[in-house]
Amino acid sequence: MMIKRLFLGEKEIILVGTAHVSKESITLVEKTIEEENPDVIGVELDKERLAQLLSGKKWQETNLVEIIQTGKTYLFLLNVLLSNMQRQLGAQIGVQPGAEMLAALKKAQDKKTPIRLLDRDVKITLKRAFNSMSLTEKAKLGGSITAGFFGAGEKIDAQKIEELKDSDMINHLMKEMGKQFPSIKRVLVDERDSFISEMIKHSPGKKIVAVVGAGHLEGIEENLKKNKKIDLNQISSVPQKKNLLKKIGLLIPLLLIALFGYGLFTKGIETTITMLVYWAIITGGLSALGALLSKAHPFSILAALFSAPITTIHPALAAGWVAGLVEARFNPPRVIDFEELPNVNTLMGFYNNKVTHILIVAALTNLGATIGTIIAFPALMSFLA
Repeated sequence: MMIKRLFLGEKEIILVGTAHVSKESITLVEKTIEEENPDVIGVELDKERLAQLLSGKKWQETNLVEIIQTGKTYLFLLNVLLSNMQRQLGAQIGVQPGAEMLAALKKAQDKKTPIRLLDRDVKITLKRAFNSMSLTEKAKLGGSITAGFFGAGEKIDAQKIEELKDSDMINHLMKEMGKQFPSIKRVLVDERDSFISEMIKHSPGKKIVAVVGAGHLEGIEENLKKNKKIDLNQISSVPQKKNLLKKIGLLIPLLLIALFGYGLFTKGIETTITMLVYWAIITGGLSALGALLSKAHPFSILAALFSAPITTIHPALAAGWVAGLVEARFNPPRVIDFEELPNVNTLMGFYNNKVTHILIVAALTNLGATIGTIIAFPALMSFLA
């Protein structure tokens, strides 16, 4: 049974470890709250996830222009993948994701017991995780999630979910995750264990039932037993990451100016013009190829072709922005496309839904432009040899 009972001074803490798509977890939560009759009920949620759980994700409020312009295209698509994976798993087992949290909220409402939100802001968690990940970890994670989403890997059923709640199995999985994705485990698991345990320590009342994911149970218990001071401000901020790609982006215009200037003075105007043409063909061509592979509108492909040679030398612009915005103009998403986002569960579904399609256009166009930039530099330098 995934229940831990601890005492911290005069405070009694009952930790209930759950799986987010488990019928047994719902029963366990309801039974524990009923029997313990706590002063406070804590749940592993923050304000945003609580609102999503109560009302459903309001995809209609998604600002596509902001997502494209702030470079969050990949993060948004990843969020859709993760949400839909959990929803598919819940559908297989017949349990709504987060149903045990809803059960705890319902019990709190019935018994008029105060609710304590224990988790860190999900946006901060995702930003800290994304900023801390290495390029290798991002590639591994993207591959694993995509493979799982489109049906690869072991089929998970209700029995497997309950087996995964075994403490030894959870500890094993946590260790494996630490080996494969050390940065992700530190942010998504270890930091949140610290945050949740600190929120539990400072919750009002003498008895609290805290409903948390089974994977957090050991870490929270360890933190509470040690009773060490956690700096919530430190793990609730998003540190600025030293972004090597951003620095390279700032260097590209300077390097290009230097190359073209050197070519002009040493090889003459004709060679310089040829270099400019090659730059336009390579960056524009590969950017347009990315748009073509995303099944973009012809005008979006043209936008990628003509914008990439300019945007690739401007650190504040991106060809994907231009192509994505043009795509939105000629293939604007409908309300039904936003409403159908939770049901996008195939590769063709991602292409056919106009919301995800626009973001795929932006993402692949940017990828093509980046590859074009990498290829174009050696090509330009060959003219100066």
